[in-house]
Amino acid sequence: MLFNLKKTKKYSYIEEGEGVPIVLLHGLMGELSNFELLTQYFSRIGYKVYAPELPIYSFPILNTNVTNFAKFVSRFIKDVVGEPAILVGNSLGGHLGLITTIKNPELVRALCLTGSSGLYEKSFGESFPKRSSYEYVLKKTQEVFYDPNVATKEIVDDVFETINDRKKAIKTLYIARSAIKTNLKEELNLIKAPVCLIWGKQDNVTPPEVAEEFKEEISDSTLYWIDKCGHAPMMEHPEKFNELLAGWLREKNIVPS
Repeated sequence: MLFNLKKTKKYSYIEEGEGVPIVLLHGLMGELSNFELLTQYFSRIGYKVYAPELPIYSFPILNTNVTNFAKFVSRFIKDVVGEPAILVGNSLGGHLGLITTIKNPELVRALCLTGSSGLYEKSFGESFPKRSSYEYVLKKTQEVFYDPNVATKEIVDDVFETINDRKKAIKTLYIARSAIKTNLKEELNLIKAPVCLIWGKQDNVTPPEVAEEFKEEISDSTLYWIDKCGHAPMMEHPEKFNELLAGWLREKNIVPS
């Protein structure tokens, strides 16, 4: 990734462009590079794009849960962004965006969810029975995408390293279980901010019915589908994703002045 990473005592993040703030929230196995083309595009058309590294593996084990990660996101918006932002979250990042929007609505101008947890998701499971098997990790990582070639060796190597690191593997399970327990169905009606749902039609992790349920439960929501696309539309079809999100922001008049 060609962007410079800013580092303070509390945060490590990307900051690009000037204008309306967008905060990008990556998934459990995600990286800031997952949003590379989104960052390039929106930072050039009048938005200021922030992408914080989430403290997935740096919190103490007892604090390793979605509630505390969402609090981290709220602190980041207050401390670094300094004004209400558009949140864009994939997978776990979407879950954190939902909690932030529900608990701290004053910090959120709009929310975009793509392959978001919060209702239901499939994951590696409650354990990693073949965590030493590279072929197993390759297969599971490829299943995230419609096109298995999107699962590059670099991506697979990162996942393989994570689940073969005992401390990271344990925290990964804690987070996965926390996400399952923190089901937001009964709280989605509290969301008043406009919500954009961009979903892969072939998402095997958070299947299409999850997107439909989000659409049904969130009053001001718009659902867009991307065909031949899995769990990470901003990676598999970045141009289409950017087009849909930018068009939706124009419809909602959340645009540079």
